[in-house]
Amino acid sequence: MSWLNQLEQIDELEDAEFDAALVGRLEHNAAGLQDRPIRFSTPTFKEYSSSELSGCGKNSFPAFSITAGACALMCDHCQAKILEPMIPATNPEMLDQKVRDLILLQNLQGFLLSGGSNRHNEIKYERFYPVIEGLKRDFPHLKIAIHTALTDTARAKSMESAGVDTAMMDVIGAQETIEQVYHLDRPVEDFEATLEALCATSMEIVPHIVVGLHYGQILGEANALDIVSRHGIHSLVLVVIMPFYAKAGTFVTPDTRDVGEIFLEARRRVADRQVLLGCARPPGMHKRVTDAYAVMAGLDGIAFPADGAVAVAETVGRAYHQEHACCSIKIGGGNASLNTVRTCAA
Repeated sequence: MSWLNQLEQIDELEDAEFDAALVGRLEHNAAGLQDRPIRFSTPTFKEYSSSELSGCGKNSFPAFSITAGACALMCDHCQAKILEPMIPATNPEMLDQKVRDLILLQNLQGFLLSGGSNRHNEIKYERFYPVIEGLKRDFPHLKIAIHTALTDTARAKSMESAGVDTAMMDVIGAQETIEQVYHLDRPVEDFEATLEALCATSMEIVPHIVVGLHYGQILGEANALDIVSRHGIHSLVLVVIMPFYAKAGTFVTPDTRDVGEIFLEARRRVADRQVLLGCARPPGMHKRVTDAYAVMAGLDGIAFPADGAVAVAETVGRAYHQEHACCSIKIGGGNASLNTVRTCAA
């Protein structure tokens, strides 16, 4: 039975519309897929549950914003709304106390440090580095990820010296998108220079590409894939634009077929490293179809998987496990059992 026929048997995908030609190509390119397990990530940035997986009630891997909800860029696609669920930590003392409290009370395993950008798409983390150094000294198990925005060699080295484990940044491949969506006067080359500076450190570097960032159109994604493929990244995270964050009428929702095509191309171009589907993507049936394409394309992880994702993994013969952490970073000392889920005590 073909994959398309098997997808029709999954209850959660009963009303889904798949592109038959794309599913056929995904099946044709499935050699070795059974040997590539998939990680379903359910970090505690927000509440989560599905018909197949459960979230975690503990703050085992929260996100902190050093600017609370403030961002100078106010990009058209985000309007700073992505910062709203994060825990405010607007000074070093606040970050230090909140992290230590969560370690004591909720078995914190790590955290994401983020914040709003200035007008140059930079985030000034320097005053927080002594806190990171102290936390890593007192709690060596703690995994720390950071959204770098644009940076340079000296700042990248400072992150590394402080003890940051994983550094993440958006890679934009179209100048029109930088200027029109980000309201930013920086060239595409600055994004590649940031990636190069980060890759010169010992941190695990995890660039992100936003599919449909140019008002929902596919523009620059291929160039962004070219950029990341030229550097020694640890893994690549793909996310899909979420129009409801933007001003009404400015964005369209990318077609799921176009998204699936990019998954397939990313898997081809970054064949020897992990490719992950991150937190952001449109909800509802769009998300169910997107996640199914991600599983079939051989992506290595999905954050907050939609209903039906586990069933698709079982259908195509992929082993899976669940972790309550950011998809960009692994926590814990050992591998989780395949085809099982982690508990909140993990």
